[in-house]
Amino acid sequence: MRVIINIDGGSRGNPGPGAAAFVIKDPNGQILSQEGYFMPHCTNNQAEYTALKLALIKAAELGATDLEIISDSLLLVKQYLGEYKIKHPDLAARMQEIRALARPFTIQIRHVLRHLNKEPDALANKAMDLKQSVGFNPIQNFPASAPLPTPQENTVNGVAVEIVRHETQDPGQQPVLKQPLSPRQNPAAGTKQPATHAPQKAAPSRAKAARPSAAKKKAGPAAQPSLFEDF
Repeated sequence: MRVIINIDGGSRGNPGPGAAAFVIKDPNGQILSQEGYFMPHCTNNQAEYTALKLALIKAAELGATDLEIISDSLLLVKQYLGEYKIKHPDLAARMQEIRALARPFTIQIRHVLRHLNKEPDALANKAMDLKQSVGFNPIQNFPASAPLPTPQENTVNGVAVEIVRHETQDPGQQPVLKQPLSPRQNPAAGTKQPATHAPQKAAPSRAKAARPSAAKKKAGPAAQPSLFEDF
């Protein structure tokens, strides 16, 4: 059986009290079911996602197999089609649930402007005004939902991440230095330097270091030390 489904959702406050709504019709325009589902606290996107979820649940109750779904949320349509990424972990979990519910159906989903989607919008607003759900032939068997994850701060691409450590040494060993120290910074190190480093000037021999320079003898105490006398 083919049906046409209009969905909408909204939140007064975003987040705040909201509602999700669907209107299901047969190809002749006869309303088979409609419902405005009150949500005490939600965001606009959560309400839009819930509207799609409820529509799929009711379509299964009605025995529908071919669904034409119409929404004025471009974000929802693009994310359902995989054209936009879902970054928020809560919405990602909701979409997983929606995709599981959608498997038995043949689905076409499209976006329309808001003024072409007035019927579910009116239902959602009615539910928000009354602060309770309203409808005609509403969902009879509401399936239990899996608990949705609490949004986490450190997420990448909608997935929680943690610090990964790759240990290459025993805990008691000294860490390997990425950049070798110079002989002056690390006297215990050898005189060889890695090939990638610029060559350094050789230190004076012991014989030269022990023998004062001729310039120093002539100039007396006021003479400046030579380059290598600082070592």
